[in-house]
Amino acid sequence: MAAETATRSLWLEYRRTHSRELRDRLILTYAPLVKYVAGRLGSGLPTHVDEGDLVSYGLLGLIGAIDRFDPDRDIKFETYAITRIRGAIIDELRSLDWVPRSVRARARQIEHAISELEGKLGRAPTDEEIAAKIGITPEELDESFTDISRSSIAALDELWSSGSDEGDQTSLLDALEDQGSARPAEVLDEVEVREALADAISRLPEREKLVITLYYYEELTLREIGEVLGVTESRVSQLHTKAVLRLKSRLASTGQQR
Repeated sequence: MAAETATRSLWLEYRRTHSRELRDRLILTYAPLVKYVAGRLGSGLPTHVDEGDLVSYGLLGLIGAIDRFDPDRDIKFETYAITRIRGAIIDELRSLDWVPRSVRARARQIEHAISELEGKLGRAPTDEEIAAKIGITPEELDESFTDISRSSIAALDELWSSGSDEGDQTSLLDALEDQGSARPAEVLDEVEVREALADAISRLPEREKLVITLYYYEELTLREIGEVLGVTESRVSQLHTKAVLRLKSRLASTGQQR
């Protein structure tokens, strides 16, 4: 409690003075968040991606979060900052464009197949149905999911953009927060997308839905989820990739209908 009081006092004093020294103290206080987010993102990336680089990218997100956070709002800074840190890391990785074109193309191919099959079948298609639609074997589809999971930084927080003038990306956490000063049209858009995402998650196959819940809401690591499900970490990574591709496909379809 004493630590929380001290931190809040630090926030209030920083908001009043905008002191560089106080901002540095806040950065040191919340630096472990950057390490946490970089570790979670790094676990699904190729080995040549250095975690130290991810931490550097994430620090920029942390600094931006500190500069923009309002301590008077009923939102924990940790919740707000994690979204900004993750977004900064993802934006930097995207700017490097290190994902092979073949992997991007296969991911899009799978998304399109899922969308078409779901529209035709009225349910989530099986792996066998997706593979047949693309013209590959189920084993080759599994290999594709592995390649995508190793090269992709796809996450629920990336599934839509706010379209605001400030250049911020609206994340899942943003949509759940009270944005206060947001324009009515933006609020309506966010509510619609949040509802679409909730509906898409509810339609996932049970194991994929469980992976999404454990990873994003319970904040378990892929290894820990594997222990819960009794499968390998690589298999959990495949399930996560499949779930995100299904969700992206579903949201894209919803966006076209609006």
